[in-house]
Amino acid sequence: MTEKINYSLVIKNIEKKFDNVIALNKISLDVSEGEFCTLLGASGSGKTTLLRVIAGFDSIDNGSIQINGKNVETLSIANRNIGMVFQNYALFPHMSVRENVAFGLKMRKLNKSAIEKKTNEALSLVNLINEAERFPNQLSGGQQQRVALARAIIIKPSILLMDEPLGALDKNLRKEMQVQIKELHKNINVTIIYVTHDQEEALYLSDRIVLLDKGSIIQSGNSRDLYQKPKNKMVASFLGECNFITLENHQKIVLRPESLKISNKKTNDNNIEIQIKNIVFLGSYTKLIGSYNNQEITAMFHSNELQKNIDKKNKLNLTYDDNDLIDI
Repeated sequence: MTEKINYSLVIKNIEKKFDNVIALNKISLDVSEGEFCTLLGASGSGKTTLLRVIAGFDSIDNGSIQINGKNVETLSIANRNIGMVFQNYALFPHMSVRENVAFGLKMRKLNKSAIEKKTNEALSLVNLINEAERFPNQLSGGQQQRVALARAIIIKPSILLMDEPLGALDKNLRKEMQVQIKELHKNINVTIIYVTHDQEEALYLSDRIVLLDKGSIIQSGNSRDLYQKPKNKMVASFLGECNFITLENHQKIVLRPESLKISNKKTNDNNIEIQIKNIVFLGSYTKLIGSYNNQEITAMFHSNELQKNIDKKNKLNLTYDDNDLIDI
């Protein structure tokens, strides 16, 4: 017997236009309870518009949106039981951390003891209990974002919507916050709809990635499927680097840079000889950029794998395994 799936969000054939521009083109999407679903795409792909219509900031022209089995197209933002986390934090500067986090509960008129208990629980979840009496201007960017997270989850939302929440943070802090968001999701098991244009962020955080382009869903699946089995050239190029190669026998192949290996001998099969054009040291990894039959080829290696005598004057023999070929 098939186990019944409970969906937090069911979207059917929604459409949205701004003047004559189609922002969302007959999008359908089901998100199960507790799922971390990332809406990924370039600027103008429709990902933020989709988040906004789920939240209720924008109306839809056609279609339906259900949250926990209830149609919400005509409901206000306040009545959809959603939590929101924005890139700019949107904290009240005149309120302490504790007051910011407790704000949603006060609006719902919970009693004082319940508010205190739930606020302490939320602050503990984001490791800010010791900063509870500080004000936003006394916190780092990462701490402010955690306050915004605590404020969003304290109301026990049906869905937590996150709109590029880490975009304003530097690289190291962004990675630290990714770990904390992933851990928080595991602890509270809330359904999360997360918007980003950062491919690595999407690959790390998501149970499922929904890739959008020009208002349509291009491909949906887990991180490994989208990376290793992209539906088309656009998906392959957007999720990491890709080599689109025409071999000497006119066969066309697609390979990720990390799938190319250095070979000391030239063989007739699965062999590409490149003229090295550039060597880019990236710390633990080094990228080689070369030319093969007037085509740019990129290969990626652990830095300690490379011979020290490799330089731009060299030709380098590369090989690949048939199992690493991407079929698109």
